Amino acid sequence: MNKRKITVAVTGLNNTDNPGPGIPVIRGILESDFFDARIIGLAYENLEPGIYMDIVDKVYNVPYPSTGTDQLLARIEYINSVENIDVLIPNFDAELYSFMKTEDKLKAMGIHTFLPTIEQFEERHKSNLPEYGKKYKVDVPKSRAITSISELYTLKPDFQFPFLVKGKFYDAYVCYNNEQATTQFNKLSSKWGLPIIIQEFVHGTEVNVIALGDGEGNTISAVPMRKQYITDKGKAWGGITIDDEEMMELTKHIIKETKWRGGMELELIKTNDNKYFLIEINPRIPAWVYLAVGAGQNIPEALLKLALGIDVKAFTDYEVGKMFVRYSYDLITDINTFQQLSVNGEL
Repeated sequence: MNKRKITVAVTGLNNTDNPGPGIPVIRGILESDFFDARIIGLAYENLEPGIYMDIVDKVYNVPYPSTGTDQLLARIEYINSVENIDVLIPNFDAELYSFMKTEDKLKAMGIHTFLPTIEQFEERHKSNLPEYGKKYKVDVPKSRAITSISELYTLKPDFQFPFLVKGKFYDAYVCYNNEQATTQFNKLSSKWGLPIIIQEFVHGTEVNVIALGDGEGNTISAVPMRKQYITDKGKAWGGITIDDEEMMELTKHIIKETKWRGGMELELIKTNDNKYFLIEINPRIPAWVYLAVGAGQNIPEALLKLALGIDVKAFTDYEVGKMFVRYSYDLITDINTFQQLSVNGEL
């Protein structure tokens, strides 16, 4: 079969100890049996490792979404005039709102996306999780959004130490006293802004599901995994696919009830009495997506098909016991490469 030629723009090239999903998404696309893809990397920083990994065909700098949607859109418009992008896959929570907001304008340029609706994105926010749990009949830990340090001292009796202090977009820390909670509040608020979320600490095993919804309530893909090794940033540095029908049913329930559109990750705690608490929903493909590819479900390929309106059948199985282990690797490049990107904004 002749593969369909396609140009795909991907963000999230920061393949560091806190990796973005961009590189594993690209790896999945490059292993597609259906698409012959030209990859355009969109980089926010000139030192994102994915720029130098010989995995993208062209790299362009793009402005941070915080600079304004108009600037981001103007830059994408220029890149598209050169590259004729078919599909754009954003991979950071913080940039999703800008791309969701401009979805129609991107479509007018010929650029397809497959993202959650703004309503879907907003209602699963960490600060809205208690209401989310009630609405969709899902167990969630007790949580509260706060906007000042003084509120840390008003949490009792509802919250007892230890509890989690979580950033608006990323990062979470277990705190055992007010001093630790204050430190993490300051760190997270300066990094991600307000509110900060205080969440009940549920004892158990952390398990995760990567999934893909078609926007009509159908689950196209779902692969559960248990983290084998976790970094001090809370990121999985190793994991293994597991056989857990209850996790799969919970995932299908959430996608059916919300009609979720696009990739997602459910972060769950499985307690010793086999109850599942939903602690977070990430509204995009997670950085461990290549494990799903290795287990038999090429989610990036399926996402491209959905974005282009190509019929895609739901995956029915995956390999249990597939593992991933991350590693660091020193890339050697030339200062001229870095300078070219810095000066010209493209490489």
